[in-house]
Amino acid sequence: MSTYVLIHGGCHGAWCWDKVTPLLKQGGHTVVAPDLPGRGKDSTPMVQVTLQSCADRVCEVISQQSEPVILAGHSMGGRVISQAAEQCPNYVSTLVYVTASLLRNGEVKTPPKEGVGTTLHSQSLITFEDGLLVTHGEEALKELLYHDCTDEDVEWAKSMLVPEALAILQTPIRVTEKNYGRIPRVYIECLQDNAILPETQKQMYTRMPCQRVISMNTSHMPMLSAPLELAGHLMSIP
Repeated sequence: MSTYVLIHGGCHGAWCWDKVTPLLKQGGHTVVAPDLPGRGKDSTPMVQVTLQSCADRVCEVISQQSEPVILAGHSMGGRVISQAAEQCPNYVSTLVYVTASLLRNGEVKTPPKEGVGTTLHSQSLITFEDGLLVTHGEEALKELLYHDCTDEDVEWAKSMLVPEALAILQTPIRVTEKNYGRIPRVYIECLQDNAILPETQKQMYTRMPCQRVISMNTSHMPMLSAPLELAGHLMSIP
């Protein structure tokens, strides 16, 4: 049996894994899905949240487990698990990127691919007046993130979303071959994703090769629209 630590993406919280967690537990596995700083039960003001504080939270969680963990990150959570793996590699057995940011050392974002114009993701971004937080326009949310989810799940998710700290998105990833580079990587691509386009996902896992690439024909939120399939893929990872 394995221990899974599931890290949510931007604007979301641990709640987004609520359908996947019990399925993994039914398989006999240990599962932890923490809130990153500023989300859910954590009271950190979002304007104080950084990539480092998120990585620190993940390292705190995984260091408390009885064995090295399968560390999965969704979307922006890919940045967080990369930084955490660099910081505390001995606690991680495998990194899993669920339609997530997979960046090289020193990168803030994936270099734009030739021929890819303005995306729905960039069109829908709204920056707060303080310049520290960002969110998405509500009218674009379903098409951007949840187009294959039930109406009930879409409304539930919308009610739980919070603004995101721009500091996380503007901080370069710092990883080395000595620490981060020795941990096996798996990428789960989502072929109907309108937030991180499939061609961008492929660009990332091509530039940062993974031991395995798993394809799902879902939106950006497979944990809501296809939790049984996603749980099965996670449990297939040694």
